[in-house]
This record gives sequence, C-alpha cells and structure tokens, in this order.
Amino acid sequence: MPAIWLTLIVLAISAIGFFMGRQRALASAGGDSRNLHSLPIYYGSNAFMKSIVPAFGLMVLWMLVQPLFIDNRVVQMIPENEVAQGSNVGLVMSEVRRTADGLSKAVDVGLLDEETARNGAADLADVTQRLKDAGQVVTSEITQTVLNASQAYRSMAQTSNIMMTIAVLIVAVAGAAWGTMESTKSFRARNTVEQGVLALLIAAASVAILTTIGIILSLIFNTIEFFRLYPASEFFFLLEWAPSFSGRGGASSLGILPLLWGTLYISFVALLVAVPIGLFAAIYLSEYARPKMRSIAKPMLEILAGIPTIVYGLFALLTIGPILLSVFGDDGLGWMQGQRAVLTAGLAMGIMLIPFVSSLSDDIINAVPQAMRDGSYGLGATKSETIKQVVLPAALPGIVGAILLAASRAIGETMIVVLGAGAAARLSLNPFEAMTTVTAKIVSQLTGDSDFASPEALVAFALGMTLFIMTLGLNVFALYIVRKYREQYE
Repeated sequence: MPAIWLTLIVLAISAIGFFMGRQRALASAGGDSRNLHSLPIYYGSNAFMKSIVPAFGLMVLWMLVQPLFIDNRVVQMIPENEVAQGSNVGLVMSEVRRTADGLSKAVDVGLLDEETARNGAADLADVTQRLKDAGQVVTSEITQTVLNASQAYRSMAQTSNIMMTIAVLIVAVAGAAWGTMESTKSFRARNTVEQGVLALLIAAASVAILTTIGIILSLIFNTIEFFRLYPASEFFFLLEWAPSFSGRGGASSLGILPLLWGTLYISFVALLVAVPIGLFAAIYLSEYARPKMRSIAKPMLEILAGIPTIVYGLFALLTIGPILLSVFGDDGLGWMQGQRAVLTAGLAMGIMLIPFVSSLSDDIINAVPQAMRDGSYGLGATKSETIKQVVLPAALPGIVGAILLAASRAIGETMIVVLGAGAAARLSLNPFEAMTTVTAKIVSQLTGDSDFASPEALVAFALGMTLFIMTLGLNVFALYIVRKYREQYE
C-alpha cells in the first residue's frame, strides 16, 4: 500500500478514536461534562494521540530501517567478481534498485506479467527492452546477477511493505481502542495529554541535537577510516595536494596545507571588503541616518543576505573576473593571467558578507545605552568624537563577535570559490592567481562515481572534520565574546 494511503487510513482511525473516546467519556458521566475530570476534548485527544503517534512512529522507523536491511541482504547475493566488474558495490546496488523499479513499472503498464517479473523466466535482452519500453533508464544490458538481485530486492520490498501496513494498522487500531477504554469520568485525560504533548515537544527539540550528533559521528568514523589508509603526518604537513584516481598505482599526495591556505587567504580578502563597508554602513544607519532613511536603507542592504551563493559565484565569474582582468591582465598591468583568482572570489564573497557584518554591528551599536552618548555630549564632545571614543569602544566586543561569525561564514563558502577562484591548490601570496579551498575540494572529491573505500574519497571526510573544528572554534569564540558583551549592557 502506498505511504500516502496508509497515512490517510491512520488519520481516519485516529479521528474515529477521537470521537469514540469523547463520546465514551460523556456517556460515563451521564452526558454531563461537569462530572468529568477533564474537558471532553481531552478524552478524545488522548485516544487520538495514542493511535496516531505510535502508528506514525512505527511507520517512519520502518521506512528508515527497511532500505538498510534489504540492501544488506541483497548485497550478500552479489558475487565478488560482479562487484569488481561494476567498479564498486554502490554502483551495482544502484543498478539493482533501478532495475527493480523498472520491473514494477513494466508490470504496472502491462509490459511484464508478475510471474516473469518475480522469477525472470524471460530472456535478458527481452527484459531489458521491456524496461526501456516502460520508460526506465537502463545504461546497458542487464546481467543475470543484477536481474536476480533486483527480483529479490523487489520481492523483499513488497513483503516488507505488506508487513509494515499490517503492523501500522494494528498499532493504530490498538492505540485508538486503548484510548477509548481509558475514557471514563475519573480518568485524568488532561494530565495525560499534556504529558504527551510535552514528550512530543522534547522529541522535536531533540531532532537538532541528534542530527548534529549524527553528522559528527559520520565525520569521525570516516575520518578514522581515512587515517587508517593514509598517514596523518602527510595529511597535516604535506605541502602538496595531488589526488590520483588513475587506478594504475599512482600515489596520491593529500596535504591539507595548500587548501587551508587558500581558504584563509580568500576569507581574509573577503573580510577586508566586508568589514569596513559593513561597519561604516552600520555606523551610518545607527547614528546618522534619519528614521525614514533607515527604514529604507537597512532592508535594501539586507536583501544581499537573501541572494543565493550560486548567484554571487556567477557574478564573480561573469562580472568581477572580467573587470579585474581588464585592469590587471595582459591589457593592463599584466599581473593577472585569468579571471579566476583569489581577488575575484574574495570580492564576491566580501559583498555577500556585508549584510552579516552591517546588520549584526547595527544591532550591537544600537544596544549601547543612550546614557553613555548623553554623558559624552554633556562633556562637550561632538557626535563624531562620541562615536569614536564612546560608542565604538563600548560596542567593540560585539563587533568583534560579528566579524568572527562572518569569518566562519566565509570559511564554509563553496560555490563562490568554485566559480570565482578556480581549482588550483597552491601556496602563494599572489592574490591574482587561482586557488581553491577546503570546501571546494570536498565537492570535487565526492563528485562522480567515487569508490568510498579509497583514500581519495575518504579524504573528503577528513577535510570536513578539519573545517568543522575550525568553524566550531570560531563560532564558540564569537558567541563567548557576544555573550560577555550582552551581560555587560543588558
């Protein structure tokens, strides 16, 4: 049964449980709700929750575990020589799943009967042609191993779906019956419902924590696996980044230092652009701009924060790069060889960071107590002197925190670097040369049909772990400074 229909049936059962629980509670009180411990709606809500929450929880858990279980069972059916021919297990399993979907589509449109789709009695070429006729993308002739595995995959998936449907419906009906049986006039339905809602809120709040833990664990385990295959000393101290995917015995050089240098260099250029402009804009908006001007200028400035980073990357590639090349290229000063360079990506990223710096700095400057400004004016200071000697020193910890948050945002940027800075991993001080960053190489290492058992693919997780630690440290430091500032002036 499709998941949408199962969902609708569970909702219907839960709704029936709601009305039955409410009516049973009123019947136990002789039709007078004043004799009930709780309002009638709580009795119905109790039956509704005890039906829908366990049923949906079981369905979601089943749908998460089912693919893992079936994939593990099917992988054991694939011989090692078939895996070797197909490059890796992931590619073979992808073909198996695609073929299984094609068999289901062919049965639905009448191109295959169920017996053929289940047992594979037809010729392989004939099956392949029928799958193509059903609109399924088939890259090559299906092997007997892939066909057998796809049939087993499809059969196990169908059986599992039937079992899931039965189990979910049993749980939904049992929950509704349980909630209905509890609906007596002395039952504390309100307390039970409120505790259930509290448990749901806690579960919702735990999603972010569990997701973060899952991300960290996936990085840690794959990073450990990478360091089992590649020396950690070379990863952290080698001055060359040259992965080899040839498969001919070529040794890969996977040193992170050129990537870290490119990341920090491009981020530094971006901050050189964003910090002065953003800070000056914040000072103008908070201290000089009239309310009408501020109501127009600040939203216009913050529009920059809503532009997708891919648009900034295209802007760097199509606008900033050619302008810089015309000035610093062969037709100008001769310093720049191509439009992809550190300066190109740094300028685009700096423009992107302006609203981060300006908006945070503006809020921080406005948080400085007006009494400090009035005291400075009372001593005869001018407006500019008050800003330089009173407002900015008082807001400095918060401004530093805003800059650090913008720096962590710059370090994690990808698309602007890919389109604006190039893909060359090098150690150089020349801002007119192409460079790359950690995030760009993570994308390149995991793009395509990579074998996740190789160091060249697993290195992406080591790069991600390093980047995670860097940005986490910056964020913690920035939040510490901002919190200290807020404690001082709130």
